[in-house]
Amino acid sequence: NVVLNKQTGQSALDPSVIAKYDALAFPDGKIMAEYVWVDAVGNTRSKTRTLTPDKAESVDKLPKWNFDGSSTDQAPGDDSEVILRPCAIFKDPFRPRADGLSNILVMCDTWTPSGEPLETNSRAFAEKAFEGHEDEEIWFGMEQEFTLFNLDERTPLGWPQGGMPSRPQGPYYCSVGPENSFGRHVTDALYKACLYAGINISGTNGEVMPGQQEYQVGPCVGIDAGDQLMMSRYILQRVCEDFQVYCTLHPKPIVEGDWNGAGMHTNVSTKAMREEGGLDIIKTAIYKLGAKHSEHIAMYGTGNELRLTGKHETASIDQFSFGVANRGASVRIGRDTEAEGKGYFEDRRPSSNCDPYIVSGKIMSTIMEDVEVPEIAPLNKEEA
Repeated sequence: NVVLNKQTGQSALDPSVIAKYDALAFPDGKIMAEYVWVDAVGNTRSKTRTLTPDKAESVDKLPKWNFDGSSTDQAPGDDSEVILRPCAIFKDPFRPRADGLSNILVMCDTWTPSGEPLETNSRAFAEKAFEGHEDEEIWFGMEQEFTLFNLDERTPLGWPQGGMPSRPQGPYYCSVGPENSFGRHVTDALYKACLYAGINISGTNGEVMPGQQEYQVGPCVGIDAGDQLMMSRYILQRVCEDFQVYCTLHPKPIVEGDWNGAGMHTNVSTKAMREEGGLDIIKTAIYKLGAKHSEHIAMYGTGNELRLTGKHETASIDQFSFGVANRGASVRIGRDTEAEGKGYFEDRRPSSNCDPYIVSGKIMSTIMEDVEVPEIAPLNKEEA
């Protein structure tokens, strides 16, 4: 008799095994819909159902669904049903088909059976913040950094097991070569999968710490930024399944040594900021953000105090600042925006594990407040 190896489940890595099932034709009049939601700690979860193609024409036609919230810490065991409300539709890059139809990914938010949003439903918070401000045409561009590890969850890609790289930071950012670039195959696969899905992914690059990568989503309007960024995180984790690497969004996965952390820099502009005279509106928005610095920090992700130290291209978590082209400031104004007198600003404070719904909604609610706030002196290079 053949005894199974202790390490099972490796058939998922054998293309010949997967190809056998991928070659099966889909039946007429049926598609697969993967319902995705955010759990109690900000991770994505999903389950699949069969639908008819007409249901995928719009979110209004998609049926609501439910799951056992007691298994995700989102409901008690004696009243565990949580309702999934479809919010956005994407093509499924993991189940392509050649018959002119598309299987779909469905971004959902979470509700009680009585129609109340769950406490963990941050999308509902963002919806309220954007409500009534459609004329602002607010754009978000989000820069999602992440770190790839071996499956031991201790050793980043490109690092020796139990040790550190022989070279310090410097050669790894936007690098090429086997001695510098680690994880490009994962990021490239993510890029193509997001494009296929219909996510407005606008670029990728290798980051400063070896094993760290980044991709950008946007510009997206309003609540769509949170939907697209959260679905991109789901796709990222699915890609990492295929490559059998561990991905963390922790803002400081390596605390020993001189290594950068990971953030989700958030670029913001309203219609007025993009028009003539927009720089003054940008500065007013920044002053409002500064007046509520502690509130934003509390909502910008966990573990951020390990990252926002005033070193490694960050500002101190305890003090708000802004500057032109200053990556050591809390909020940065780009050189082009300063020169043209209009454009956007970059909030550099959100951590890589922040909730994009909360970040975008909090920025919106703060900059839309009709309040007088004191001006803040810029922390520009010539003044630093």
